[in-house]
Amino acid sequence: MMNMELRPADLANDWWQAVLRGFTTQEVPNLATPVVLGILAAAVVLSIPRATWRWFGLYVTFVHELGHAFAALMTGRVVHGLRIGLDHSGQLLSSGRGKFGAAWSGFWGYPSPAVVGVALIWSVSAGRSGAAMSIGALVLLLALIFLRNFTGIFVALLSAAIAQLLVMFATPSTVSHVVLGLGIALEVGAVRDWFKVASVHTRRRDRLASSDAYILARSTGVPSLLWLVAFAVVIAASAVFSLRTVWGMLS
Repeated sequence: MMNMELRPADLANDWWQAVLRGFTTQEVPNLATPVVLGILAAAVVLSIPRATWRWFGLYVTFVHELGHAFAALMTGRVVHGLRIGLDHSGQLLSSGRGKFGAAWSGFWGYPSPAVVGVALIWSVSAGRSGAAMSIGALVLLLALIFLRNFTGIFVALLSAAIAQLLVMFATPSTVSHVVLGLGIALEVGAVRDWFKVASVHTRRRDRLASSDAYILARSTGVPSLLWLVAFAVVIAASAVFSLRTVWGMLS
């Protein structure tokens, strides 16, 4: 009976020790060109076809909204909650004084998947994929505090569960390959989402109210085109750095 009562505590301790091991484990994978091509193909399959993008795109939207939330917290704004829709829409509710915080938070949506992607890819090249996975596992759990709808909670719980399982049971080599694939997939997803928001300003103007660039233009007076260009610059720079990093890891 005593053992039954200790099991939850033992499991929590095992999980925490696994998280801590992630910060001390260092392994730079020896990536052969066929392996990288396979990982790239898997990332493209997640991010391009509609059937898979329908689901993986929810995760990209989740990262997008977390980017807004983190940027808001950086400037002292209060985050009241965020929502994610099955149509890949998202909404962050925050409050605070001053226009800068609102603009800073509003900007870091579309670039966030690309920035997170490049951080994940760099962590693999630096032998820190275990730390990246441990940080991701903790962030995904903390994100549950801010979610306010079923779809968002489901995406967060599923993502968190996968991250926790990898932290506890995957080998360092497996973690490195998963982190690399996820990083590349986020880069591809960021590019795809940028073209989607750009199309809102050219072909689907009835949806302008949902565009971060349009919202930023209305609140700051800076034209939407400049915000779109700024998004593109960050995403493109992240993609270039990611390609160079992956190229440098090839054996």
